[in-house]
Amino acid sequence: MRALRQTSLDGPRDLRLVTDAPVPAPGPGEVLVRVTAAGVNFVDLSQSRGTFADGPEPPYLAGIEAAGEIVAVADDVTTWAPGAHVVGVSIGGGAFAEYLTLPAAAAVPVPAGWADEQAMGLVVNWPTAVAALRPLGGLTAGRTVLVHAAAGATGQAAVAVARHHGATVIATAAPAKHEVVRALGADHLLDSGRDDLAAEVLRLTDGVGADLVLESVGGATFEASLAAARRVTGRVVVYGLAAGTAAVTNRDLVYRHQVHVIGLNIGVLIRAAPQVFGAVMGELSGLLAAGVLGPGRPTVHDLADGPRVLADLEARTTVGKLALRP
Repeated sequence: MRALRQTSLDGPRDLRLVTDAPVPAPGPGEVLVRVTAAGVNFVDLSQSRGTFADGPEPPYLAGIEAAGEIVAVADDVTTWAPGAHVVGVSIGGGAFAEYLTLPAAAAVPVPAGWADEQAMGLVVNWPTAVAALRPLGGLTAGRTVLVHAAAGATGQAAVAVARHHGATVIATAAPAKHEVVRALGADHLLDSGRDDLAAEVLRLTDGVGADLVLESVGGATFEASLAAARRVTGRVVVYGLAAGTAAVTNRDLVYRHQVHVIGLNIGVLIRAAPQVFGAVMGELSGLLAAGVLGPGRPTVHDLADGPRVLADLEARTTVGKLALRP
């Protein structure tokens, strides 16, 4: 089968298209999916550079998110049958391929009436946004939330959910992407490249700062996020590091940034706090019913273009959800 194989830990430039990868067979508790669309995520970049904790060692088939049709199930699987269309995550890789095995328990049905590619983000970006905003961020109506990288797939989901819950949204993105975020209802748009982000957030909030900051950028932006959060009660939920790592010390938290810093990894959340993840998925069902979460509109590329697409994502020149078609 066609697949993208990561051959080193030097990033997407060493992602290679192969045509002779073996079709996997479903093991106990698994289903085999004929992939029709594979989501592109920052996790794929982290794994390709060896910065993802306990990530796969090269050579490995890349990609963690895929949707498609179940074509076979293991003998012990009774919850699914061939012909069902599902979306799911395989954190060990293998989604950038024509076929992928998924744990049956991790497969989520593609909503009725949706094409498979429209489900991209349903089990990655939207749960991350909801978890960051609600059970971890404690967002309620009337609060102010600062969303970094608001033009990305998770950022767009966060803006939509925050507005649905009656929050005031301050969003950051490159100026060329502002119209996309404005259309989602962001109240204020800031250039993500400006060097006075924290000061501008304080100005917009009459000096008190944002109640909640969604931090997925890292690097110098992390410092701005800490400075932009409301003292004592403000929360900074960290779920990405697109621009690199950053540090905060105990001295910082005592004398400079008296805020709550919360780390979010959706995979760990699923394993360590299944009841919290259940609440997240329950809220997603409500968002679907309310029309806040609708069919996605990913930009879809051919599988062979995967290395370039990942490079563009790393350069932060993309907008919204990206997908590959095997």
